[in-house]
Amino acid sequence: MPEGFVPVTLDLIDDYEAFRQRTPRRSADYTFTNLWGWAGYYGLSLGFRDDLVWVHQSAPEPRYWAPVGDWNAADWESHPEIRAGVTFHRAPDELGELLRARLNGRVRTDESREQWEYLYDREELATLSGNKFHKKKNHVNGFRKMYGEDYRPLDNRLNPRGIEDVLALQEEWCRWRDCENSPSLQAENDVIFRVAGNWGRLHHLTGGSLYVEDKMVAFAIGEALDPETLVVHFEKVQPDYRGVYQAINNAFVVHAGQGFSVINREQDMGEEGLRQAKETYNPVGFLKKSRLVIAPEGD
Repeated sequence: MPEGFVPVTLDLIDDYEAFRQRTPRRSADYTFTNLWGWAGYYGLSLGFRDDLVWVHQSAPEPRYWAPVGDWNAADWESHPEIRAGVTFHRAPDELGELLRARLNGRVRTDESREQWEYLYDREELATLSGNKFHKKKNHVNGFRKMYGEDYRPLDNRLNPRGIEDVLALQEEWCRWRDCENSPSLQAENDVIFRVAGNWGRLHHLTGGSLYVEDKMVAFAIGEALDPETLVVHFEKVQPDYRGVYQAINNAFVVHAGQGFSVINREQDMGEEGLRQAKETYNPVGFLKKSRLVIAPEGD
């Protein structure tokens, strides 16, 4: 952990959010939920300054992410992180453009396609209208016809056992996917247990679930990324129910997505199967990210 940085702890949520809300381009990577949830796996820490909060990763190797805060008002050259040879990962392309202008072109960008976040039109995902969604809509209608649509929000008041059911379904999903023999799936499982287990303290979260015969068969967890965008962090299902993937995707957008115009379904991490699945939902754009490398002065 760099000098002056602190571990990502829940008591920092409000201080961090004050900076994140001023960030011109808000990526799903930089929600407090994501940083705190994955802090142990990546060894994440935060460096609070007057104008920015820096994010540092120590595992599996040390690296910086992009900072959050008002990029336009920041005094970039006063920050020790802005020095020759430093690389910033998961940096929105808008930050790269700004830094090239501020640092007289001393920034090289390397595209990180695997980190691009998929953006969808909320109305399209809610209605599934048109030929491009014909198969998706058939799956949703088939699920409803066979199992009904018992949608329940993840709300301790409206669905007191909801979080308990999420953890039970996640545990079942992990047995099905053999998480014990997959470090990445086991890490995600740990994150979901951590986030769901602290639901009341992560006050920006929203969630929804589907039940069949009073048993949870699917859940989705997300939050408001900005006033227009809902990000979906996690989505898990019991795969024995035909059409359940499409059904929870649609139901969560219909219910939790009210008031939003964009749905962010995060990145594909370079997994070809996941990329193909995300592309079938007709993304209308991407939140593009790159690696930024600071070059020496005079280069």
